[in-house]
Amino acid sequence: MRIAVDAMGGDHAPREIVRGAVEASREWPELEIVLLGDEAAVRRELAANKAAPSERLRVVRTTQTIEMGEAPAHAVRSKRDSSIVRGMEMLRHKEADAFLSAGSTGAMVAAALLFVGRVRYLKRPAIGTMLPTVGKPYLLLDMGATVDCSPQELEQFAVMGSVYAGAVLGLEKPRVGLLSIGTEEEKGDAATKEAHVLLKKNPFVNFVGNVEGHDLFKGEMDVCVADGFVGNVVLKTIESEARAISAMMKREFTRNPLRVLGSLLIYGGVRHLKKVMDPEIYGGAPLLGVNGTVIITHGASSHKAIYHAIRVSAECVRQDVARKITDNLAELDRRRAEDPATALADISPALT
Repeated sequence: MRIAVDAMGGDHAPREIVRGAVEASREWPELEIVLLGDEAAVRRELAANKAAPSERLRVVRTTQTIEMGEAPAHAVRSKRDSSIVRGMEMLRHKEADAFLSAGSTGAMVAAALLFVGRVRYLKRPAIGTMLPTVGKPYLLLDMGATVDCSPQELEQFAVMGSVYAGAVLGLEKPRVGLLSIGTEEEKGDAATKEAHVLLKKNPFVNFVGNVEGHDLFKGEMDVCVADGFVGNVVLKTIESEARAISAMMKREFTRNPLRVLGSLLIYGGVRHLKKVMDPEIYGGAPLLGVNGTVIITHGASSHKAIYHAIRVSAECVRQDVARKITDNLAELDRRRAEDPATALADISPALT
């Protein structure tokens, strides 16, 4: 299995990217990892990690890098020798089974649509991300790939999220919720209300109804669906609040010697909580709905995030997630074309 990695994407490239790739190659010898980027810089980082280019750890030279502030569509079209574009081309030509980057999310989405393309029957792709709860983590999508969504697009997001949760997270009947301003099906904007009707009758989704903001961390769902605007605001709000709480805890725990002593007594619990809430262990955000495995990681990704992103990329390939999404959408389309009234009835489990 061949995993292509953008060595030039992210705030800490290529140092952290190459380190994560080296760690992954040592952990999973069955993988061939291809690092795309400035060859001299990548080779220096390989040497710093006591590694060298080999059949399992290759370097592909590129001469351009898409920066975070560039207009995605223009950058993708004008920088054809960038690590993002070359990685997507490798995916399109089956020279790689997956591609991941900590670079520009907009450029990743634009390049995926331009060079890899959407799966058949899909209207728009979605970015998913795993979030921790008091129970098991869940997948929230969309994170910004599709800002304005129709009811049908929200329904397709639910199908894709359910497939991912079943294939990659190993859940038999993933519980899918629709983010709204109330649990009643008449609550929400027009698109959300119509999406609720579609999901309630969709045979490929174990729909548990509308969920509100205060339901996001109860651990009572496995997939949460929202349009890209709402999903992105939710994610960034969560990230900001997590940083604020961490800063406040540090301030309060060190306010006086007695509190310092008390914090030492609960150090083990705090350390475990920090590990559970660490977003880097979840392996990045899958771009669902394109013809291949594309994983987008945070711009500030460390070597640990890249290591886990490679792990998740390999699992997506093993489970053939893109093909399963296509199969589900194709079957749903077929049923509705044959009989729009009965095709929505819950008459069959989801395809696997």
